[in-house]
Amino acid sequence: MPMESIWSYAADSGHEAGADLTGLTVVADDGTVGHVDRQAEHFGMPHLVVDTGVWVFGRSVLVPVGVVRSIDARARTVTLNCTRAQVKAAPRFRTDSETMDRDYLVSVGDYYHRLPPRESPAT
Repeated sequence: MPMESIWSYAADSGHEAGADLTGLTVVADDGTVGHVDRQAEHFGMPHLVVDTGVWVFGRSVLVPVGVVRSIDARARTVTLNCTRAQVKAAPRFRTDSETMDRDYLVSVGDYYHRLPPRESPAT
C-alpha cells in the first residue's frame, strides 16, 4: 500500500464525502475499539480520533482513514482493517494539539502503513 493511501478512504469503504462519522462504533477484526469522537484533517492527513472508553484506560487513539475497511451508516459502525492490539500499540495520542503536529501524524501513518496486509473476513 503506498504511504499516501493510509490518509485516504479506500474506494470500496462506503465513505461518502462530508459524512459525519461522530458517534459511530469503531470495530476491529477482533472486537469493538470504541466510538468516533471526532474527525480531523490537517496537512492533507484525514483521520479519526477514537474514544476507547475504559478499554484502554479511557484514552483516545488516532486512526488514519486509510485503515477504515468499511462504513455502515445503518448499523452505525466503522470497521477497521486491523486488530484491537494493533490499535492499542499505535503511537500514543495524548493531546488534541497532536492532531496538528505533522511529525506526530507522520509517525502514526508510518505505524499503520507498516502493519501486515490483512484480508477482509469472509462473509
